[in-house]
Amino acid sequence: MNNALIELVAANITFVGLHFAMSHPLRAPLVGVVGEKLFPALYSLVSFAALAWVYLAYKAAPAVDLGGSGEAGWMAATILTLPAMVLFAGSFAGNPAMPAPGAEAQARKEPRGVFLVTRHPMMWGFGLWALTHVILFWSLRSVITAVAMRILALVGAHLQDRKKEALMGEAWAEWESKTSYWPRWGKLFTVGMKWCAAGIVVWLLFTFAHIHAAGVPAGIWRWLG
Repeated sequence: MNNALIELVAANITFVGLHFAMSHPLRAPLVGVVGEKLFPALYSLVSFAALAWVYLAYKAAPAVDLGGSGEAGWMAATILTLPAMVLFAGSFAGNPAMPAPGAEAQARKEPRGVFLVTRHPMMWGFGLWALTHVILFWSLRSVITAVAMRILALVGAHLQDRKKEALMGEAWAEWESKTSYWPRWGKLFTVGMKWCAAGIVVWLLFTFAHIHAAGVPAGIWRWLG
């Protein structure tokens, strides 16, 4: 492994590790030092700095150094990103995990939309997106970063449950009893046309943006270009 890839591994470990540390064991001590109001700004500043390191290390690593999985891989990735975007699009409405007023009241309601699939739709959306980049087997830099992001999303979702149990008590326990950490994929067809349509729009936009951001056509644009 060359120096650029070693730096990329270090950057991803730092990014993921800081997220876990600042969200869990270091959160209370840091809040005690900077206060509840300033903590989100500190968290964001540190996270963006670590993410910038990941980006720079990613750009410095070899762009294409694996064999790729061919058209079959692109088809699988294209299909998997669609439910990922449906979950992501629907995760902003009625999500008691979001740090917003009324979260406890929301946790006591019956789950609707993408929360019928999983109580962590955003995290599983990121997890599926990361999986597609492993499936494509395009480069070591993509695989390394995708694995790190998948760990961050899915382990982070599990740790979020533990944190919310402590912060919200019975309200979160009630939400857990009505929802599932593991996706119930059969429920994806019951989330409602609104979120399916929103997911398709986001899917089309993100895969189109991939052409300009990464220089590689993704999604249906790969075959329509």
